Amino acid sequence: MSVTHRLCEGASVSRSSAPLSRANPKSVLLWTTVAVVGAICWGVLALARGEEISAVWLVGAALGSYAIAYRFYSRFIVTRVLRPDDTRATPAERLEDGVDFQPTDRRVLLGHHFAAIAGAGPLVGPVLAVQMGYLPGTIWIVFGVIFAGAVQDMVVLFLSMRRDGKSLGQMARDEIGKVGGAAALIAVFVIMIILLAVLALVVVNALAHSPWGTFSVAMTIPIALFMGFYMHVIRPGRVLETSVIGVVLLLLAIVGGGWIENSSLADSFTLSPTTLVFCLVGYGFIASVLPVWMLLAPRDYLSTFMKIGTIVLLALGVLFAAPVLQADAVTDFASGGNGPVFAGSLFPFLFITIACGALSGFHSLVSSGTTPKLIEKESQVRMIGYGAMLMESFVAVMALIAASVLDPGLYYAMNAPAGLLGSSVESASQAVAGLGFTISPQELAAAAKAVEESTLVARTGGAPTLAVGMSQIFSDVIGGEGMKAFWYHFAIMFEALFILTTVDAGTRVGRFMLQDMLGNVWKPLGRVNWKPGIWLASALVVAGWGYFLYAGATDPLGGINQLFPLFGIANQLLAAIALTVATTLLIKSGRFRWAWVTGLPLAFTVAVTFTASWQKVFSPDPRVGFFAQRDRFADAIDAGTVLPPAKSMDDMHTIVTNSTVDGVLIILFVVLVTTVVANAAVVCVRALRSPTPPATTEAPYVESKLDVRPS
Repeated sequence: MSVTHRLCEGASVSRSSAPLSRANPKSVLLWTTVAVVGAICWGVLALARGEEISAVWLVGAALGSYAIAYRFYSRFIVTRVLRPDDTRATPAERLEDGVDFQPTDRRVLLGHHFAAIAGAGPLVGPVLAVQMGYLPGTIWIVFGVIFAGAVQDMVVLFLSMRRDGKSLGQMARDEIGKVGGAAALIAVFVIMIILLAVLALVVVNALAHSPWGTFSVAMTIPIALFMGFYMHVIRPGRVLETSVIGVVLLLLAIVGGGWIENSSLADSFTLSPTTLVFCLVGYGFIASVLPVWMLLAPRDYLSTFMKIGTIVLLALGVLFAAPVLQADAVTDFASGGNGPVFAGSLFPFLFITIACGALSGFHSLVSSGTTPKLIEKESQVRMIGYGAMLMESFVAVMALIAASVLDPGLYYAMNAPAGLLGSSVESASQAVAGLGFTISPQELAAAAKAVEESTLVARTGGAPTLAVGMSQIFSDVIGGEGMKAFWYHFAIMFEALFILTTVDAGTRVGRFMLQDMLGNVWKPLGRVNWKPGIWLASALVVAGWGYFLYAGATDPLGGINQLFPLFGIANQLLAAIALTVATTLLIKSGRFRWAWVTGLPLAFTVAVTFTASWQKVFSPDPRVGFFAQRDRFADAIDAGTVLPPAKSMDDMHTIVTNSTVDGVLIILFVVLVTTVVANAAVVCVRALRSPTPPATTEAPYVESKLDVRPS
């Protein structure tokens, strides 16, 4: 038998590997029905033109696809490719230390993992992508998550779990070699700092001067601490009991936030952006160093009730109200690349704009960070890795619906830049008319008044648009027009809570990653149970993203605002690294015949991100290319002209600097990712040609003593 054949067939067979069972007639009928219903929904969305389309069809298409994918595709990957072994002790059991490694109930861990991965991306990206129509975004969100995003999350989680919960960067160094591994470590850590700062900035913007949101979000911290002690000390293992108490307290915190906002205590919870920055930095450090059972896991679990509950209510609102999709299926901006919300054609920029919800590199950090250190049984990777990502994808679908049911005139009046719209409802109305849509100044003013905002003109970023869309759907079901303001502010608070959980979990993941890196220099720093190493690494991580966050909060053109244009591409380049590591490990572990599972999404991701990077560097269009933008503003400086969004010559010079920095960083990231992919390719070829199986970095088999339900 040839070496290649042996590698293709697999080096070993897991104790829990079993053939796919035969389906009984009832199961066949059930899943055939699900497939038919989903196909009908997709058919309506794809073929209907020139007529009103209900958002219900979109919900049906997504849910039907998710059900089929989880039942069949994820099961195929687990059974044929990963082959988990529930007799094998996981790192949570073998290395339990009460701080980072802790066997955690699968329901709590599902909540923690979902809350940790679900940040701004699934809320904001789909809203912005509606510029290209509802159909392209829906297709990418649903099929992207099935074949790429959920696969990445589950496979990376499994591989990290088999390696004592090592970070993505450290796995790359161990498996790809020193050069490719060093490139991966640098790229992953720098990108992670940028992503955390962007997520934190969204939270600051959402909570600034909002006593309701600040109070409700702040109260989740003591509630989570109580839940942690209740479930770990007072009533160990009583998950359902703890959940009921936590949900009741959370609902009281939400209602209390509304009361606080209209009371004399409002000023105490009305915080400036700068104050919120310091609060977030302090919280991020504390959440990173405290035992995971005490704050992080219960808080994320608690937040999941809020997140899932709100999305389920939104889905029910869509089913009851059956709102009509106002956006076109595919707009002219998709092919022209001249959209006012963001410039660039459908390929590649749709796949960069909608990152989380379809495929997100940030998720690979969580899947190789906190979660593999907490999982009880190997087979739970399917529910936690694949299942949580499907949940996040549905969040993205609901965000897309919320934006698509808005009048297009209002959508563009909110999301087009201020330089195009002007500062008044009259100028905005005229600008929107120039885009081919109609909304009167009176309608713009009425829309702002309905949600108790002074104006909705140029409220860019996606979050305000999502809040308006959610308020419209909720008020159609409960309360009517008089409740729009309530639902709008509820949605703003929901968005802040949604995103904050990725900041605290991400900081802890960053600490793991930095400790892995520093451990290569000095071994004690790599021990996750050595407190000086924990404190030092946590402080360095929060200082990193905290610096960019503070500069961004105090300077509209500085700090993380400078790096924000890199968010989408950097996140997807990170996914390329994760899929490269996953594909390499599948091949080295004797699973070459199944390498396409991660190899195909890797090829697509590299094509998308490298094309987008090329255009961002070399495009002559200043709306797309960083260096073209730099040249445009540099020429204007020479001519003594101030161009928007700059308001002074100092701003003009800052934009020139920012564009240069962004362009250089894109080049650096692409070089690093290319180095990783090239080195990985060499390692894979050597593994296939080697007469003996490659050395594995998997932890040795230890029999599990845990007696828990595996999945």
